[in-house]
Amino acid sequence: MNISSIVVKTVPKYLDEVVKSLKDCEACDYHMHDELGRIIITIEGAGVSEELEKLKIIEAIPHVVTADMQMAYSEDELDAHMEVIKGGNVVPKILNDDNVDPSNIVYNGDLKKKDDLASFTKKFDETKR
Repeated sequence: MNISSIVVKTVPKYLDEVVKSLKDCEACDYHMHDELGRIIITIEGAGVSEELEKLKIIEAIPHVVTADMQMAYSEDELDAHMEVIKGGNVVPKILNDDNVDPSNIVYNGDLKKKDDLASFTKKFDETKR
């Protein structure tokens, strides 16, 4: 189970509307907000992919300016990923090949490109353990 805190930002004039939408939304749990338009919520999911889907739902709420993950807790998933890392198969073969041109290596860890991150986490989740 993953649990992550999200800071949602909206324009103060839409604060009540966005807070109501978040409280009514089944994708998250509302916790608090301030008069500046900052709202604290949490999301839960079986894995990162499910959390990213819920984050997309929150980002799509009218008048949400940003919704950024701040803290995440994932004991079960962390344990599973540590097993993959311990197994030594987590480093792609291309990174150990001296004949590969570094400009051909694609980085998938940019958090600002959530679609790329979603496909990366899906591939990582599917890694044989």
